[in-house]
Amino acid sequence: MDSALIAAYRGTDYRVRLTSGGFASIRVDAPVPAPLSSLIGPHSWAFITAWNPGSRARPRDQNHVAQQDLLAALRKLPSTLTIHPAVGVGEDWREPSFFVVGPGLAETDVLAQQFQQNAYIHGLADGYARLRLTSGEPPRGQAG
Repeated sequence: MDSALIAAYRGTDYRVRLTSGGFASIRVDAPVPAPLSSLIGPHSWAFITAWNPGSRARPRDQNHVAQQDLLAALRKLPSTLTIHPAVGVGEDWREPSFFVVGPGLAETDVLAQQFQQNAYIHGLADGYARLRLTSGEPPRGQAG
């Protein structure tokens, strides 16, 4: 994976829809925004999508089907506590996503690889958001 793609992931605004309206933005290597802390509690969390596998544009209808499949897979995880609608917003793109409280790295790695995602964002409790690269074997932690 090239450094420009990693920089794009790092520069993305990861927006989580709040039940009270509006959204909270997650940024890589920054603390989780206060509005999300109460949703997370002491749990792990992930920000993940099924859109545009391998970071290659794909038709909207195919992305939509994959996103619905991801939602079904997330709902089957025994550790998933809550799923919130979200969107990743880059310089010239938007990808519907999910902010999921509960799954551990192993579970999320499997889903990211199943849906051919190069990376996702994760964290523990209200700590820092981290970029996790999953396009290699095995998944690697924080991207440099």
